[in-house]
Amino acid sequence: MEPGGMSQSPAMELIVVRHAIAEDRATFARSGRPDAERALTAAGRRKFERGARGLRRLVASVDLVATSALARAVETAEILARAYGGIRTVRLAELAPDAEPSALLAWLRRRRGTVALVGHEPHLSALVELLLAGQPTGFVALKKGGACLLSLPRATRGAAELRWLLTAGQLRRIRAG
Repeated sequence: MEPGGMSQSPAMELIVVRHAIAEDRATFARSGRPDAERALTAAGRRKFERGARGLRRLVASVDLVATSALARAVETAEILARAYGGIRTVRLAELAPDAEPSALLAWLRRRRGTVALVGHEPHLSALVELLLAGQPTGFVALKKGGACLLSLPRATRGAAELRWLLTAGQLRRIRAG
């Protein structure tokens, strides 16, 4: 607590979003194209558009959206950016499914405000666990199109506070109040 009983605001609010429903992995593999090109389904896009509207009701503004370079995450990030009025989106190698979650800490330390990350499982859950508990231990599972909000006074292991974690269906059910 700050003097006078006021709590210090966090350096960052971090929204962590798993990509929306994508084409079936096995069916897509038979196309011979790389998995990185696997896109969202039409239903996945529609559902996440509604989920992004619910997310906007929970978090009024976002300063930046960062995404992995895989098509399904990029499409999800673009939908999210549009829901927030067309904010800037960047692609990060640190959000690739096989990246080490701790590799994101240095990038996060250079950010302030509200940032959204869009990526893949189990990478994102491991990142959330790292920020909450200091190490990945398997207690978080983000569903496709689901999201969580973390408050970070600083981007270090175990420093975050979980504000909420919601499934895609819960995000879609949030109505304007």
